[in-house]
Amino acid sequence: MDKLNYQVNTAIRPEIIYLGLEKTPLIMIDNFALDLSGLRQQAWQLEFMKENQTYYPGHRAVLPKDYIAASLNAVYQLIYQVYQIPEKLRLKPKMLFYALITQPENSLNPLQCMPHFDTSAPFYFALLHYLNDSPHGSTGFFRHKPTGFERITDQRRPHYFESAQHFVDTYGAPPQRYQVQSNEHYELYHQIPYQANRLIIYPGNLLHSSLVDVVTDIDGSPVSGRLTANMFIDFV
Repeated sequence: MDKLNYQVNTAIRPEIIYLGLEKTPLIMIDNFALDLSGLRQQAWQLEFMKENQTYYPGHRAVLPKDYIAASLNAVYQLIYQVYQIPEKLRLKPKMLFYALITQPENSLNPLQCMPHFDTSAPFYFALLHYLNDSPHGSTGFFRHKPTGFERITDQRRPHYFESAQHFVDTYGAPPQRYQVQSNEHYELYHQIPYQANRLIIYPGNLLHSSLVDVVTDIDGSPVSGRLTANMFIDFV
């Protein structure tokens, strides 16, 4: 496979968005890459595979190392600054992949029909780079109505799971579809539209979900599907 000639745009202008009632910072950077074409073309050549260790409703492929290195080098100092990460902690990449949503709604399990959080760890972050042209579904952030929680920290985690399970026991499992709007259990309070070459960075303990458009997004083709580059990092 050809070596990827990838460069981050040196003129990026990060925007900080404070989400919800808890005012959690989210970093949004438009026009992140100088040129997306090489990254897209490499994705077109890869074999995307189902990954069974998580509940991600789709297929994944390996991200190129030079893309990862250039991207993380461009933003890691900003992440330290915005999230006030202790200087003694060091960045550790955790999961790094291209992603496509492929799972039809009639095959979803109940946990895939609710917002989720990646981990309750305090300094774990998701970096999500939208790669294909729109229209595709946004990324939505949700508040758990019974508790009011927007982030699930280590301290909140037991209460959140107990409360969410009680809701399901009382009112039944969620409908077998992607959650793309508010309901009795979760409130959709903010969304970041999918826009080619937009990078967003947010804490992994935020309740969130892809707002899947079943018409445009359930597509296993890296040419036309909801293609993203997903990087998960921890500071330990």
